[in-house]
Amino acid sequence: MNLKRISCFCCAMAGAALLSALPSRAAPSAGGFYLHDGDRVVMYGDSITDQKLYTVDTETYVTTRFPNLKVDWTAAGWGGDTVRGGGGGPIDVRLNRDVLPYKPTVMTIMLAMNDGGYRLFDQSLYTVFTGGYQHIIDVVTKDNPGVRFTFIEPSPYDDVTRAPNFPGGYNAVLIKYGQFLTTLKVAGTPPADFNTPMNDMLTKADAADPTDAQKILPDRVHPSPAGHLVMTEALLKAWNAPAVVTSVAIDTSTKSVSSAENTKVTGLTVGPTIEWDQLDGSLPMPYDQGDKTTALVLSSSDFIQAVDQEPLKVTGLAAGSYDLKIDGADAGKFTNDQLAGGINLATLPTPMFDQAQAVRKLVADRQNWHSQIYHGVEATYWGSTDPAVKKAQDDFVAALLTAEQKLVDQEKAAAIPAKHHYVLTLAP
Repeated sequence: MNLKRISCFCCAMAGAALLSALPSRAAPSAGGFYLHDGDRVVMYGDSITDQKLYTVDTETYVTTRFPNLKVDWTAAGWGGDTVRGGGGGPIDVRLNRDVLPYKPTVMTIMLAMNDGGYRLFDQSLYTVFTGGYQHIIDVVTKDNPGVRFTFIEPSPYDDVTRAPNFPGGYNAVLIKYGQFLTTLKVAGTPPADFNTPMNDMLTKADAADPTDAQKILPDRVHPSPAGHLVMTEALLKAWNAPAVVTSVAIDTSTKSVSSAENTKVTGLTVGPTIEWDQLDGSLPMPYDQGDKTTALVLSSSDFIQAVDQEPLKVTGLAAGSYDLKIDGADAGKFTNDQLAGGINLATLPTPMFDQAQAVRKLVADRQNWHSQIYHGVEATYWGSTDPAVKKAQDDFVAALLTAEQKLVDQEKAAAIPAKHHYVLTLAP
């Protein structure tokens, strides 16, 4: 949330304290990552953005992967939106109420699903889309000359797990709309393509399990939480997000730590059991590890490889199976060969994963809270000329934003990695 929001109630928010700098520790270099310290990100779109799933997952990734990075987040999706606006009001109302007051330094835009009309390509609708999209860019850029855009090529209409409704299918129309975004020349990243990786994943999932594949986009438009993971990955790739959470290699034959990336390993002892402590710089990406549809999506995409690598290698072990415990809790049983080749802790039930899940819940709570502000209070009373109504609205929104900042502080505090104790024991 941007505490410097320019509006009648900004004075109530000025001076609200952010968390002090986190303790110094090894951390992934943010030099190649697209977001900067102090960025204000507004994620704008229609109902797919308003699902608050890829928006929550993206914010969660950045919060847990870069706990020292200070970034403000505003999710501004509204069901039914087009480049002309929609249920939340005409486009200029939407921009002036839900975007410009937050002074974005980075803005993602995901539109087109509704703009194409769910029918065969219509040149007149396409012309409205291209002109309307440029209007959004012009309005936001005029208010924030330094804003950096990430345009999003729209997620697919599912013509993979069900037969298209007409020759060629509606997704082919969306692809054409997405191609327009590649022609725009503005500051920012190349467009983030949500369509191609989602379609590729749907094709693989449909071949593996046609029944569960239809659950990924249950209404053919709005992805399930599992589907949003692939969209999140696409956006993070556009932002040059690192795949590695941490990486540790231990050589028991020399009783030494061969390598440690983005973590500090201490207290290594090699005997009947192998024990050590880790203080990591990041947390893994949380998702529903017990959900069948999520498992299908992950096996049909490269999400884990692209953004969720937490390898642990232990070499020099005697032949056998080994129990891994972290903070006394079972993390899994692995052979010496598996450990020598490396296991990915990010996919296991670990205390680090549990901590990341807790952060994600706080992020979701905070985004849902903010949604009530602009969907409810501001949308209801926006534009009122009654001074008493306007003052009451400003005071109420200021109080809600103050409460929201407390949720932001909780997110940041919850994302600070804790030290963990590892024990590896030869199983009977």
